[in-house]
Amino acid sequence: MAATRTWRREGAGQTRRVKGPRSRHRLAATTLAVLIAAVILVPLITRLDQQLVDLSASGLPPSPAHPFGTDEVGRDVLLRAIYGLRVSLLVGLAAAVVSAAIGGLVGLAAGAAGGVTDRLLMRVVDGFNSLPHLLFGIFIVALFAPSSTAVVVSVAVTHWTTAARIVRSEVLSLRGRPFVDAAICGGSSRWRIVRRHFLPNLAPHLLLATVLMVPHAIWHETALSFLGLGLPPHLASLGNMINDGQRSLLAGDWWSSLFPGLLILLPTLAISALAQHVRDRTNPRWRSELVL
Repeated sequence: MAATRTWRREGAGQTRRVKGPRSRHRLAATTLAVLIAAVILVPLITRLDQQLVDLSASGLPPSPAHPFGTDEVGRDVLLRAIYGLRVSLLVGLAAAVVSAAIGGLVGLAAGAAGGVTDRLLMRVVDGFNSLPHLLFGIFIVALFAPSSTAVVVSVAVTHWTTAARIVRSEVLSLRGRPFVDAAICGGSSRWRIVRRHFLPNLAPHLLLATVLMVPHAIWHETALSFLGLGLPPHLASLGNMINDGQRSLLAGDWWSSLFPGLLILLPTLAISALAQHVRDRTNPRWRSELVL
């Protein structure tokens, strides 16, 4: 009986420890769903005029009419922040997909070819990793006019190395599996092995790497826009709004920077929490002892 009571107490403790991560990923999923719904529905309900200025409503604090207040030229901060979040999510997703595609091809080529090709491609990866991402991204964006395409190219070129390393390590692991040896003994070509055995096993890892790359891409796009090198200044972008709002802080208009900053923080934390939850569910060996 004592052993049974001990087992029950231990099981109850484990249940309490697991409840925290479960509630966190549910909260993250709910937060992300609400933000995505707002990004999709708000532009359909109301249309934002990027050039509209109402000086009679400039610098208004949060109120029922303007929940996030207004900026220094009378534009509604909530409406512009939702439009800016839409831009950040689209740019972040596009940049993550492009960088994952580049990294996946490089990692697959390095792992499948091996030898000199593997060493050469990995030295290229090391060279890109040695460069400061933000400074290198600024250099790339400076070559183009401010636009979302320039930001996507900048983020993709500076963030593909992580996916390359992940894919290469998985390919090297798959090359030692018995089914790959059996395929080689059966006369399968290298392309057939890649297509039939490598790609299906790499898809979950590449998808997870893409999801984890989205928050980095959002922060990168925000930083470039804050520095005036991302999207055009007149467009609703979270980085542009924070840049504009810092001038209002001296006048006490804290809401112009606070709420856009929160809309940057919330989706990135939610995406990171969901990606970690998916990783822990699909690969229990990566699960932290604190989570268990």
